[in-house]
Amino acid sequence: MAFSVIDAQERHLPALEALEQRCFSIPWTEEQLRSWMPDERHVFLVAEENGEMLGYVGMLHVLDEGYISNVATAPEHRRMGVARALLAELLERAKHLELAFVTLEVRASNEAAIALYSGFGFQPVGRRKNYYSAPTEDALLMTVYLK
Repeated sequence: MAFSVIDAQERHLPALEALEQRCFSIPWTEEQLRSWMPDERHVFLVAEENGEMLGYVGMLHVLDEGYISNVATAPEHRRMGVARALLAELLERAKHLELAFVTLEVRASNEAAIALYSGFGFQPVGRRKNYYSAPTEDALLMTVYLK
């Protein structure tokens, strides 16, 4: 599979919204996604192959802190290295931005995602009770320290 990881662009928004609807029980709207477009406070990366949206990751950074909003991979492209490539590039950018840490929430039952994040050095640092809805579930707070 030969795909590219690039900065999200306005042209990606319809495909990003469609991917949200496929991946999440409470998907973000195109307008919410637009607010995360790359700028001085956001890193928003997409993986695409021949114009097809395979996945994305978004991060807000404030001072030396990074907060990953969402990581999504199209169901038919899971376990093919898409999320791994997106996270690798995101963490490279976080290091370039000299962030002290990057953190995220993940459903406590999402063993595949927890294993992926652990492989990048993310460690459980807390739990958010009933953080997710549809279905209601705790979030595991995971952080990787870069400094």
